[in-house]
Amino acid sequence: MTADARARTGLWLVGARGSVGTTAALGLVALAAGHAGAAGCVTASPAFAGLPLPGWGDLVVGGHDVSDVSLAKRAEALVDAGMIPAPLLAATAHALDVADAEVRPGHRGPLVPGGSQQQVAERLAEDITAFAARHGLARVVVVDVSSTEPPAHPSAAHDDPAALAAAVREPGRVVLPPSSVAAYGAVLAGAAYAGFTPSAGMGLPALQALAAEAGVPVAGQDGKTGQTWLRTVLAPAFADRGLRVLSWAGTNLLGGGDGATLADPEAVRSKLASKTRGLRDLTGSDVTPLHIDHVPDLGDVKVAWDHVHAEGFLGSRITLQTTWSAYDSMLAAPMVLDLARLLALAHAGGVAGVVPELGFFFKDPWGSDRHAAADQADDLVRWAQGLAA
Repeated sequence: MTADARARTGLWLVGARGSVGTTAALGLVALAAGHAGAAGCVTASPAFAGLPLPGWGDLVVGGHDVSDVSLAKRAEALVDAGMIPAPLLAATAHALDVADAEVRPGHRGPLVPGGSQQQVAERLAEDITAFAARHGLARVVVVDVSSTEPPAHPSAAHDDPAALAAAVREPGRVVLPPSSVAAYGAVLAGAAYAGFTPSAGMGLPALQALAAEAGVPVAGQDGKTGQTWLRTVLAPAFADRGLRVLSWAGTNLLGGGDGATLADPEAVRSKLASKTRGLRDLTGSDVTPLHIDHVPDLGDVKVAWDHVHAEGFLGSRITLQTTWSAYDSMLAAPMVLDLARLLALAHAGGVAGVVPELGFFFKDPWGSDRHAAADQADDLVRWAQGLAA
């Protein structure tokens, strides 16, 4: 058994003061204090009972962010939007202030003027290691919940750990996007890492190799929170019945900060790629158009429509239409907490590098070509139980 996985663990959020980070921090406090149940938390299900996971009260929150809006102020906005009950904010406000005091300034660009990306990553790593020392933490799990970046510009150094290590030391050279600088900082700090956004982050092969060398587990990419999760539940059912999917069209309507970010044509390219790749693999169809539209008045609510067209017996046509509507941060936050607990288990168990079994949580899982939700769930449970045995 992994004896020390229950030890105090840091949850370091990149983008801590955003909607997902704030909801995760507030939700964690509510769970630890018994103010709320653990609906949506996979690790609270019976399959994980008895595993040596950190308890809710054993997770300590800190993070990086470029915003100076406090967690409490962000939570107030989420209350005003109808997402978080006002009494729950009142019960957790003090703890949010304590967590906010552990948020350090993130870096707005890929490097400092006249400096190197190595220096930026080292500064970010120092924030993480100092956080661990202040709180006597056994380990830290870094989860990137920051805004989506445009796709990274290809570089030969992205595939070669030695070339990357040399390139980031060159003053003035930009070889990594900001999300990957933060991921490199996690490696330098010896922290486990999860990429919850479609940004490059730790997705570069060279960084994943460096993580394996450093002995830290990593998982990603892009949290599978709502529409894509439902697609990976339904798509295998068509195949199981011998029904051929002809097309699967979808539309996302997004408000809030996520919608504003994805209104950028470059930023949305990363999201569209991660949302459609698994569906194409599951259906065998290339006809999977998807649109993402910014609708500001929706706030933090996401609305997703799907239209599925399939071929049945004797060439008959079948149509399925679905509508999904939810507060996206409420879907993401419990998954962030699950990843913190499971990566702590992996780190304590000596797992290093990419953890394919954590693909259950992601649209575009690293190290795995399995996308069916039920298969991923089975893999996850077997892995966690086996690691704790």
